[in-house]
Amino acid sequence: MTSTETEAATEAAVMSETPAAPKPSRAAGGTAQTVGRRKEAVVRVRLVPGSGQFKLNGKPLEDYFPNKVHQQLIREPLVTVEKPESFDISANLRGGGPSGQAGALRLAIARALAEIDADDRPALKKAGFLTRDARATERKKYGLKKARKAPQYSKR
Repeated sequence: MTSTETEAATEAAVMSETPAAPKPSRAAGGTAQTVGRRKEAVVRVRLVPGSGQFKLNGKPLEDYFPNKVHQQLIREPLVTVEKPESFDISANLRGGGPSGQAGALRLAIARALAEIDADDRPALKKAGFLTRDARATERKKYGLKKARKAPQYSKR
């Protein structure tokens, strides 16, 4: 057997193999549980196929986040994948303030959507919803009033 015959035989063997089946999603039955974090906030989310209901610490979305900007921020991943009313979302929110909790909730929802349907992952990634915002509060340093604010300076 010459090298070209060997190459041809190898190529034929490779071509005859069946392509790998798509990896099944880890989410059983279309449900997913994920965690999102931002600043000091930690959010645990459970996505279940449903009618678009939100339960955040037992309250509806409008009661927990009265600010429309936060509500829009939270719904963005669902709108991006064109499934705004396909899932019921229940979440346990702890720590931080409203803005941090809203950001953490958005990350958790995006992660759950990517886990349920792998085809949605590129759109969510392109929109930046799967990226953890690593910014955190800078620590206070001794000799300063705050993290960077120095006491008033007097020349004399």
